[in-house]
Amino acid sequence: MVINIPEIVAEVTAAHIRYEAALGANDVAVLDELFWNSAHTLRYGATENLYGYDAIAAFRSGRSAPGPRSVARVVVTTYGRDYATTNLEYQRGGDGKIGRQSQTWARMPEGWRIVAAHVSVMQ
Repeated sequence: MVINIPEIVAEVTAAHIRYEAALGANDVAVLDELFWNSAHTLRYGATENLYGYDAIAAFRSGRSAPGPRSVARVVVTTYGRDYATTNLEYQRGGDGKIGRQSQTWARMPEGWRIVAAHVSVMQ
């Protein structure tokens, strides 16, 4: 397995940037598109545990825009040609708390999709 093949890193980085732009704009359609439409998909949020695409989509549709955040660091690592992780450190608002977002991406027939995600905030 080759780690960080440059063109694969570029593909995943582009998908991740698209996700971040959709998050900032609260573009629910794009956020939903970028999660794998499967009962196997999961998202652990700061205040919720969501199992399956339907639960994630329902959460997104009922949520207001999260507001802007300042991204401090992004790490993209690819494993071969079809699997990757993205890890992001951010701050939101003026409270000084550090947030963390981890996503596992897999190449599906329809393109790169998030198959697992985790968001947490350091107190």
